[in-house]
Amino acid sequence: MLFGPRSRRPVKGFEVINMSETSGVGAELDTSYHQRRLAQRLEDPTFRAEYERARTEIRQVDEVMRTLDSLRESAGITKAALARKIGKDPASVRRLFSSESNPELKTIVAMAAALNAKIEISVPSTTRRPRRRRAPREVDQTVSA
Repeated sequence: MLFGPRSRRPVKGFEVINMSETSGVGAELDTSYHQRRLAQRLEDPTFRAEYERARTEIRQVDEVMRTLDSLRESAGITKAALARKIGKDPASVRRLFSSESNPELKTIVAMAAALNAKIEISVPSTTRRPRRRRAPREVDQTVSA
């Protein structure tokens, strides 16, 4: 039975089910529908492009946050101490490290600075475009008198 928010009286029509009894301990959630739906939507080139762009963004943010967390642990600094160093609320810094969030660049830079690190952007060599050589300028060689 489910109890009301401020009382010990049961709410009619609701029942609490112990999932470990119904599906077995450690049972996996069936996600086949979602996998099929995603596969179907990925056939659309516009959706696929946006999906891949979002995945790349998330992967890069996660990589930066994992690196900062590793630096923090190596320095022996707690998340709360790091938060104090950068003037942020400890709970918000803990959330940045423990959930899928999109931290502000200012916060990332401040954390990196507090850990004696810096944020750099690099361009992978496989995506660099060759530089185009400029055509030589024509020089006016006429002499005026």
